[in-house]
Amino acid sequence: MALKDFTGACLPPTPASLKTVIHFVIYESIKRRLLEYKTATAMDDEDESVKEASDFVGLMLAAATSKTCATSIAYPHEVVRTRLREEGTKYRSFFQTLSLVVREEGYGSLYRGLTTHLVRQIPNTAIMMSTYEVVVYLLNG
Repeated sequence: MALKDFTGACLPPTPASLKTVIHFVIYESIKRRLLEYKTATAMDDEDESVKEASDFVGLMLAAATSKTCATSIAYPHEVVRTRLREEGTKYRSFFQTLSLVVREEGYGSLYRGLTTHLVRQIPNTAIMMSTYEVVVYLLNG
């Protein structure tokens, strides 16, 4: 097996990293808005730094929302990468594969399997991000 055999599915990491960037930008934006809402509705004598269970549920929903948006945007890239990994196929490069898939199977094929992917990813991300926020809260005392 030669080095050229591996280059077909090797794409720049930028599109894959883009999903993570989109996820965190949306997550932090929602988190900031939740904090602003809590601050605006908090009573004057209440300590704003005290977190409640509803705060973490809100953060779980923020994580789920941001992951859904990011995954939906980046999913066509994942589909093309998967097609490029297939041995002995007609797919040669990223843009050639993208155009061929759209031409032969339609735009909907770029999102085939998205629902299953989201069912697996959303709970994982929601739990991971809320756990992270709990740990940060506990460490900051």
